Amino acid sequence: MIRILLWDVDGTLLDFQAAERAALESLFRAFSLGTLKDEMIRRYSEINDGFWKRLERNEITRQEVLVGRFRVFFGEMGIPGELAEVFNERYQEKLGDTVVFRDDSFHLVESLRGRVRQYVVSNGTVVSQRRKLARSGLGEMMDGIFLSEAVGAEKPARAFFDAVFAQIPPAAGDEIMIVGDSLTSDILGGILAGIRTCWYNPEGKAVPEGMRIDHVIRDLREVLSCLEA
Repeated sequence: MIRILLWDVDGTLLDFQAAERAALESLFRAFSLGTLKDEMIRRYSEINDGFWKRLERNEITRQEVLVGRFRVFFGEMGIPGELAEVFNERYQEKLGDTVVFRDDSFHLVESLRGRVRQYVVSNGTVVSQRRKLARSGLGEMMDGIFLSEAVGAEKPARAFFDAVFAQIPPAAGDEIMIVGDSLTSDILGGILAGIRTCWYNPEGKAVPEGMRIDHVIRDLREVLSCLEA
């Protein structure tokens, strides 16, 4: 029986793309950088994703991710690179201003209170995550919040999960399940940590061959059936 749920936030409980777009559009206006076109957002997302995956592989530092992605993006868009650092600082705050729930996640988390213990496990920055968790109301419903920046290790590293396990009630691996949209941080992290995994796959992407995934869902409310199973 699953007794503990570890929830990813961006792209799982909350719509990260909506927050990303709103933050970028707001800051492009604030910095007078012109019109932010759809293709520009798509390119930024590609660059951003690449930087975070390099962090997951311990190839670069978190600060190199946060500022480096904007330096690369600005360089391609003809925007002065010296704006990257201050732009990133403002971006962390703006990311938390837009809250869009995925699959009625607020009421799902609310309905599970008292039934299982629930924790946030996120690689997002402390500034942006605490802001969005507070504004969404999700934070106050959790039994704990674990942010990699504060923990000192990133998903999928075992060190991150060991830090989590040291602060939550003791439980066997098959009593803990991580729910997330990222194969490279959430699902791989769960596999390395020896717990159950639930891949949130709303787009119905092909399941990678040879990767042990206990549950694949397209709607977060399917987590209820995973708990019953």
